[in-house]
Amino acid sequence: MNKQIIEYLSKYTVITKELEDIIAESTFFKNYKKGTILLSEGNLSNECFFVLKGCIRSYFFKEGEEKTIEFYTEEQVVTPANYGKSTPSKYYLECIEDTVLNVANPTIENEMFQKYPQLESLSRIIAEEIITKHQTSFTEFKTSNPEERYLHLLKTRPNIIQRAPQYQIASYLGIKPESLSRIKKRLMNKMNSSI
Repeated sequence: MNKQIIEYLSKYTVITKELEDIIAESTFFKNYKKGTILLSEGNLSNECFFVLKGCIRSYFFKEGEEKTIEFYTEEQVVTPANYGKSTPSKYYLECIEDTVLNVANPTIENEMFQKYPQLESLSRIIAEEIITKHQTSFTEFKTSNPEERYLHLLKTRPNIIQRAPQYQIASYLGIKPESLSRIKKRLMNKMNSSI
């Protein structure tokens, strides 16, 4: 499992043997069953995660209806907005598959950053990359219609379509499940008529 983390981090920096040993020393893995709620609305968050295997969904309730915000799969970092703060969470984190996570908390992070400053620099680089991806994703979402959003999801994250229930995907796209069914049917008809 450390190998997977090392491979991910090596996309951002050269991983020396010393840094590899530091990472091995500071990682803590945990298995979670499908359906496990990692964070609930109203709770404080003292854990962040790196997904080694599985899928996590973040969502909130609005007028009694679930609204899916994001799906996190292998090699993605999950840092709740209220991580390490004394403010309650506004949303939930749920494992929608059996999941293996690297788990960190502010105390462990601070100790490791003080001991090994290169880890703090690396975390900053990764955080900047994540923010850029979220901004791009948000812009894409705001400037596209539901069909374009679905096609973008198919192109960029096809595995989500297989791994998440249709009602969660529809919610993520900002539409109702029946609208997603119509989009799929329309696209299928287009494909069949072009053959």
